[in-house]
Amino acid sequence: MRADNISQLIGNTDLLKIESLSKLTGSDIYIKCEYQNPGGSIKDRAAIQMVLDAVKKGELKPGMTIVEGTAGNTGIGLALVAKALGYGIKVVMPKGQTIEKERMIGLHGGDLHLVPPCPFKDPNHFYHKARRMAEENEQFWWANQFENLSNYRAHYLNTGPEIWQQTEQGIDVLVSVCGTGGTIAGTSDYLKQQNQDIQIWLVDPDGSGIYSYLKDNEYRSSGGSFTEGIGIMRTVDNFRKAKIDYAVNLPDKDLVAVAHFLAHNDGIVLGSSSALNVAGAIRAAAVSGPGKTIVTFACDVGERSFSKLYNQEFLQEKGFPVENESVATLFKRYQTQAMDGVVTV
Repeated sequence: MRADNISQLIGNTDLLKIESLSKLTGSDIYIKCEYQNPGGSIKDRAAIQMVLDAVKKGELKPGMTIVEGTAGNTGIGLALVAKALGYGIKVVMPKGQTIEKERMIGLHGGDLHLVPPCPFKDPNHFYHKARRMAEENEQFWWANQFENLSNYRAHYLNTGPEIWQQTEQGIDVLVSVCGTGGTIAGTSDYLKQQNQDIQIWLVDPDGSGIYSYLKDNEYRSSGGSFTEGIGIMRTVDNFRKAKIDYAVNLPDKDLVAVAHFLAHNDGIVLGSSSALNVAGAIRAAAVSGPGKTIVTFACDVGERSFSKLYNQEFLQEKGFPVENESVATLFKRYQTQAMDGVVTV
C-alpha cells in the first residue's frame, strides 16, 4: 500500500490462524492482527473515524486541539492521527496504566495529563476531566469515544467487512471484550446483517459490570483485573448498538495462562485484553463444539503489557503461581463447565 500520511495506513489488518489452539479445540481460531495498525492498536480505527467525521461535520476545524480521556490506546491513536492531520492533542489518562502507553503518547506528540484513578461518579474521573477541558476552551474538540458513534461506525464500515471477506463469508463465532463498546457493536452489527446465525460472544474481566448487566440488568462487579481499557460499569451509546448472543466472565489467571502459552509455543505475544479475547475464543469453542470458524481480536502490541503480564515479579505480587495452568487443562475445564456461567442474551 502507498499512503500520503501515516493515518492512511489504518485498517486492512491480517487474519492469523492460531494453529496450536485450532488443533486443540478442533475449531479454527483466528486473531485479527490489530497491532498492525500504525499506532499499534485497534483504537486507531476509532481515532481516524472520529476525527474524519468531526471534520466533515464542521466540529473540528484547522488549528483546533483534540482532547480525550482514555486508558491509553485511544490516546495513542488520536495522537498519531492529530499529528498526521495537523491538530493539537491533549490526552487525559488515569495513573497506573502501563508505562509503555504513557511513553507512546509522548512519542506521538501528545500532551499527557495524568489523573488519580477513581470511580466514574467522581468529578475527577479522567472522562469528566477531559470533558471539562474541552468545554472550557472553544478551540478544543472532545472526541468522547464512549458516546461518539463514529467509534461504532469505524467497525461497521471497516472491521466487520474485512472479517467477512477474510473468512470467505464463513465466520461462525466472533469473540470480543468490551470497553467503549465500539468494536463489538460495529463489528457484530455488520456481521449479523450478513448472517444472523453468527454467534457473538462478549468476554468480560473481573472488576467489570457488563457480564452482570447482561445477566441481571444491573451493573455489579467482584474482584478486579489488571487488564486495561476494557470493562465498564455503565451503559454507553456505542455499546447499545452491540448484537450479543452470549456473555462470559473470565478471571485474569486464564488470560495469563493463554498469553504465556502462545508466547512460548506460537511466537505470538499478546497484550492482556487480547489474551482475554483468545481465552474467550477457547471458551466459545468448548461450548460450540468442533468445526467452527472463530474470530477474535489481537487488540494491540503485546509489548504494551510487558511491565504487567510478562513481569514475573508483578504477577507474583498479584498472587499468580509461577507455573500457569496448561491451555489443554484450561480447555478441558471449559468443556466441563459447558454452559455453566454463560449468559444467553
